[in-house]
Amino acid sequence: MFTSTGSSGLYKAPLSKSLLLVPSALSLLLTLLLPHCQKFFVYDLHAVKHDLQIWRLICGRIICLDLKDAFCSGLLIYNFRIFERRYGSRKFASFLLGSWVLSALFDFILVEAVQYSLGVTVASDLPSGFLAPVFALFVPFHCSIPRVQVAQILGPLSITNKTLIYILGLQLFTSGSYIWIVAMSGLISGMCYDRKVLQVHQVLRIPGRMAEFFSWALEPIFSSSEPTSEARVGMGATVDIQRQQRMEQLDRQLMLSQFAQVRRQRQQQGGMINWNRLFPPLRQRRNINYQDGPRSEQRASPPLEVSEEQVARLMEMGFSRGDALEALRASNNDLNVATNFLLQH
Repeated sequence: MFTSTGSSGLYKAPLSKSLLLVPSALSLLLTLLLPHCQKFFVYDLHAVKHDLQIWRLICGRIICLDLKDAFCSGLLIYNFRIFERRYGSRKFASFLLGSWVLSALFDFILVEAVQYSLGVTVASDLPSGFLAPVFALFVPFHCSIPRVQVAQILGPLSITNKTLIYILGLQLFTSGSYIWIVAMSGLISGMCYDRKVLQVHQVLRIPGRMAEFFSWALEPIFSSSEPTSEARVGMGATVDIQRQQRMEQLDRQLMLSQFAQVRRQRQQQGGMINWNRLFPPLRQRRNINYQDGPRSEQRASPPLEVSEEQVARLMEMGFSRGDALEALRASNNDLNVATNFLLQH
């Protein structure tokens, strides 16, 4: 919605769709229709610690009792759906589970640290909802999503495809008195899980059998069809329209660079342009290894030299070496264009 994270919609992201629909619907239900039941979903650390109400660690950390927080976290989950598409639902769910469990521990540590070091008594009720894993997702977002400049203001200051996401996170960060504790615990847990500290990614993960069960039972309900096309629109007032326009512009630039590359090859070798090379999708999803790549490159014309450093950066983002090489060659070694095309397709 705010970033260049591929086509709009929630296809190939059933877990993200369920996190958008189910908690939001329950938040509306509790706020508007069942306000007397909100007391069961309050995230009360004092009750957990002294009264051993362990169930509050589950109920109080799933449903937002503040509609503003529910709206902001829903927008962030929609934008972070790119990670479910890239890594798969099971790995994405494992990251959310790991950060959710770790953040509960860091909530207690941060509250005790503030009270001990500053002598400030923190309120026992922290903001409720699925907030900590949302803040944890900022860690892979910052590390793996490249920055693409959209506009430049006030000289050196520039607006990128990630700026508005950070602004939305800052809005959520400042929405309550003690939400910074939940945010900090989420960021710390996200770093621990992303950096594989103490092998927590091996301990806190979704078992294979459970993933298969939920895939069979829930994925048909929350699955979405892939959009066949996105209509061409002009620049508008909303950020979503601007994002869509920019993706179309990047597609046109990539097509022109592919045409220029094939035309240079024709001038070097003589003969007609192979038009079939221009129009098939760049990433053909087939279950073969890249071992046939060197042989196909030998039969083709001398390929454009590609920087191994740029190939390595794309592979660190989760793309295969074959896709990285083809994207960089087609975009004339433009890392931003190649990355955005791979993210979109």
